[in-house]
Amino acid sequence: MCGIVGYIGNREAAPLLLESLKKLEYRGYDSAGIAVLSNGQVTIRRCQGKLANLEKILLQRPVRGKIGIGHTRWATHGKPSETNAHPHRAGAVVVVHNGIIENYLELKEHLLKRGARIESETDSEIVAHLVGEKIQKGMDFLTAVQKSLKQIHGSYALAFLNQKSPDRLIVAKNSTPIVVGWGEGESFVASDIPALLDYTRRVTFLEDGEVAEVTAEGFRILDGKGKTIRRPHKEITWDAVAARKGGYRHFMLKEIHEQPRALADTFRERISLREGEVSLEGVHLKAGEVKQIKRIHLVACGTAWHAALVGKFMLEEIAKIPAEVDYGSEFRYRSPLIDSRSLLLLISQSGETADTLAAVDMGRAKKAKIISVCNVVDSSLARKSDGVLYTHAGPEISVASTKAFSTQLTALYLLAIGLGRLSGRLKRADAKRLLQDLMHLPHWIEEALRLEGEMEKLARELCGAADFLYLGRGINYPIALEGALKLKEISYIHAEGYPAGEMKHGPIALVDEKMPVVVLLPKDRYFQKTLGNLKEVESRGGKIIVLTDQEAGLIDAATYRVLTVPKASHFLTPTVLTIPLQLLAYYIAVHRGTDVDQPRNLAKSVTVE
Repeated sequence: MCGIVGYIGNREAAPLLLESLKKLEYRGYDSAGIAVLSNGQVTIRRCQGKLANLEKILLQRPVRGKIGIGHTRWATHGKPSETNAHPHRAGAVVVVHNGIIENYLELKEHLLKRGARIESETDSEIVAHLVGEKIQKGMDFLTAVQKSLKQIHGSYALAFLNQKSPDRLIVAKNSTPIVVGWGEGESFVASDIPALLDYTRRVTFLEDGEVAEVTAEGFRILDGKGKTIRRPHKEITWDAVAARKGGYRHFMLKEIHEQPRALADTFRERISLREGEVSLEGVHLKAGEVKQIKRIHLVACGTAWHAALVGKFMLEEIAKIPAEVDYGSEFRYRSPLIDSRSLLLLISQSGETADTLAAVDMGRAKKAKIISVCNVVDSSLARKSDGVLYTHAGPEISVASTKAFSTQLTALYLLAIGLGRLSGRLKRADAKRLLQDLMHLPHWIEEALRLEGEMEKLARELCGAADFLYLGRGINYPIALEGALKLKEISYIHAEGYPAGEMKHGPIALVDEKMPVVVLLPKDRYFQKTLGNLKEVESRGGKIIVLTDQEAGLIDAATYRVLTVPKASHFLTPTVLTIPLQLLAYYIAVHRGTDVDQPRNLAKSVTVE
């Protein structure tokens, strides 16, 4: 998730672009850069690291001009470096990009054969070359962009600058947001509203497949066929903090809704449906090493520990490697039987969790291979690991983890498939099927998000409860734990998650007519067993809320509410079931009036023991 800005008007572009990027730094902080056009020449300044580094460079080597584009990067293709930083140039054309160009390897191969000189490891530079070569052949700037977009498959927000066309910027959108703002004799471009609020409140959002030609006097929007579209502008009334939340009441709700995009960003660049393969480039494991692994030890804390529990099912059933799960705080104080044939798999959103980091030293001493799943590029955990599989959730601001958790599940799914293919234990045909399922996941999550209205209504009815019980079985049991944790974290209601089959061994004593019991009931191998556990709750008068992928009429029990989620594949059902549980916890907290984004006594990263 990267930040894009653009400007054309009467002001000096560089300071305006820099200030706008500061409003978007939460979208990425691996590298940054700007490009400014003046007197027929484009000057680019870019660097690795945070915007403060770029600011120092611009103080030492200022640039002047009234038109420019800027970018702050969250690395996807290519490691963080100055070479991979945006903007990227090809001839007269400069581009900044947010998204994933899925067919970039194919396009890159064609460009290299035609003599293109490609300097970075990014997919984004490819777009500049596509447009640049068309302009070099005499094509108009706008037409060159439109023709090039037809060659691209994937998601993108793009902003183009052309030194031969100093009177306009061109922007384009597909599956990744871009907004155009306008004032008196000047226009602005950004990937998110906060970047614009100091300069204008009048904005227009582009829709998928659209291109906008932006000048100082205004802009025009064209659809995929080149037809001009008339769309009224919107007047933004949010304050700066609300704008950063994208109009959502809390960051948590914004981050819940960002999950379809975050999941797609986590898997898109890493899979080949045609070959049935997963790219584990940053993990640095070879086939021979994987075949030597006798056991995987997953270590994590909090929500990441629940992801590890789901990951255990995936690794054992898909990759056919035995796995066990430990809390970081427990692992460091026992004597686990790990050696050079063990894989130590550490999971952390921040990469700074103290107990998880301590496990690295233990694993290193015992000569285990150390791999991490992490969201923050170049964090302590990432640097200390032998290899890292980054999630692409983007910065997660709310303390209660939502999109970081679901992207961890996605990363573990990819890892299980990748290890299975490397070891030879997973057949290519089975891997293709599993990856095809993954392509449907963002859509399933979008469908699950449509339950929001029902979850808000249910939350209003249940927010006065003193206790909750969450039940699940098999791979979905950890989701019961995660649902209970979310509720505890932000609403301060006591809640417990249990394997449904264990209910008779204690928790059933707590069930009465006042207790909401949330039952995860997908149609899987445990369906009849879980249905039997549900009947036991029914006989004790519990207030049963069922989450299922079956029609409500098929649930033979006296339920308080039945909520239907999309039917997903076995290993991806946990991610789908997570969504309504996040929404339930969120809206109960809202109705109870608690501090949703910064709940009491909790911190985003637990960096001390």
